[in-house]
This record gives sequence, structure tokens and C-alpha cells, in this order.
Amino acid sequence: MKILLHTCCAPCLIHPLEQLRESGFAVSALFYNPNIQPFAEYRKRKEAAENYCAGQKAEFFCPPYLPTEFFQAVGLGEEKLQRCPACWFLRLDKTADIAKENGFDCFTTTLLVSPYQDQEALKKIGSDISKDKGIDFFYEDFRPGFKRAHNLAKEKGIYCQKFCGCVYSELERYKNAGTR
Repeated sequence: MKILLHTCCAPCLIHPLEQLRESGFAVSALFYNPNIQPFAEYRKRKEAAENYCAGQKAEFFCPPYLPTEFFQAVGLGEEKLQRCPACWFLRLDKTADIAKENGFDCFTTTLLVSPYQDQEALKKIGSDISKDKGIDFFYEDFRPGFKRAHNLAKEKGIYCQKFCGCVYSELERYKNAGTR
């Protein structure tokens, strides 16, 4: 079965790619993240994911970077409880479209590896999109592999970021650290 794996970054790609391949999937990665700011950060994450895919002989898709899509989806985005699900929906909806257009059997996301993301919300969003688009969403809790994959990324010198990517999460990171 062919699966399209929405990819937020290279460190989060490592474990799901391994797991899915072990489960018999032919895996391709999609780097669709209009939420990532600024462009220099986007470029670092894209290059790291693309390089990792090349080393793993995984097909890599990357639509154009259009941050306006993120801002249109989340609005002002100041309330995290509304902003994050809107962002997840945006990225998974696009993943489903690209998966369907390119003959994939199903789609999933590396967001399911992060202990910082709401698994139940992601599962519901993926399922709702699946019903709407007519392509299966594959759910697996990849979190058990998060720490090992991130340690492996650091050992290999793969770029590891310190925030989800959007400007709001970066502001929250500095606010929580007591820096303004």
C-alpha cells in the first residue's frame, strides 16, 4: 500500500518512516508547512527533510511555500486552542488532496509522533478529512519513537528546531522563557 506521510520536520520523520515501512507501506513524504516562519526557518526544515528522504530513498513532495494559506486558515491565531487545530486541518486537508491526486491509498502525518500535539484532535481531523475526501487516514500513535528519533537526529547533525514553526509558537517560546 502506498501512503503519503505529511512531514513537519526531519527529526519527526525518522520514526514514522521506519514504522510505516516495517508495516509494509511504500512511503512518500509531503513537506507542506505554510505555518513555518520565517522563510529561513522554513528553508532549513525543508532541506533537512528533503536530505533525509534522499538518504532513505523516499519520494519527497513539496508544494510551493505560501504562508498566506496559514494566516487565512488561522486568522489572527492568538488562541492556541483554535489556532493549532485549524493549522492541523489545513495541512492534513492538503495532504489528503495530494494523496488522492497521486494515487496513494492513504495518508498520515508525522505530527502523530510528537508528545506536544493533541493525538485525539489529530485523529478526529484526519478521520473527518478522510470521510470528506474519500481517502483513508492511517492513524498510529508514533510517540513511543519520539525520543530515540530526536536523539538520532542530533547524533547525525540533522537540523532540530525548538518550536512548532509558526510565529505564535515562537512568541510563546520566548514568553515562557521570560524573554521579551
